[in-house]
Amino acid sequence: MEIQPVAIFHSPFASKFGIPKQSGIIEELKGEIVFEPQYRNPDAIRGIEGFEYLWLIWQFSANKHAANSLMVRPPRLGGNEKVGVFASRSPFRPNGLGLSSVRIDYVEWESHRGPVIHVLGADLMDGTPIYDIKPYVTYADCHAEAQSGFVDERKWCKLKVVLSDNTKARLLTQKGWTDETIAQLQEVLAEDPRPQYQKDPQKVYGMPFAGLDIHFRVIDDVVEVL
Repeated sequence: MEIQPVAIFHSPFASKFGIPKQSGIIEELKGEIVFEPQYRNPDAIRGIEGFEYLWLIWQFSANKHAANSLMVRPPRLGGNEKVGVFASRSPFRPNGLGLSSVRIDYVEWESHRGPVIHVLGADLMDGTPIYDIKPYVTYADCHAEAQSGFVDERKWCKLKVVLSDNTKARLLTQKGWTDETIAQLQEVLAEDPRPQYQKDPQKVYGMPFAGLDIHFRVIDDVVEVL
């Protein structure tokens, strides 16, 4: 079977670094689903306004190397312990497909790009190809009491983000940046985007976000935006 993208995703993330490790973690993180030309017809999404969430099936397009192992190291396990690839959400998979649940913010029915679905809480990089979109239906998709393996066993602790008044003021002078954008950046950094095996407090990390290159370091459980 050959498949082609039906849409392209647009988000503040120009690289893999910093992207939330799961969808829904950063609830107010904005993104756009822009359809390919042959699907830019309102009929293709007629009725979608009645749903609150969507499933996106997409490609880990930034992974340039084929998966060559059946064992992976999930971040939740500290980046050192291994589990089977099919017992994980690792992006390094035989077919390189991702699955994400996102919340519909609103639908822009008429634009120069055709109908655009604005969503919240996605974990996709800018430019990610989307292969299918399906509505989330509670009666079939929600299993609130289900066990979640090692995810239940390892608590994920957020970091505290320190952003000086001067840095905040500088960010607000940049094109497209608002208090809302800064709040989203803080949420992203609080999730600790570092590789989990790197704990050097002097190491400075760089992360492209919303058109800027954000530099930061982590000391203990505090993120300092530089």
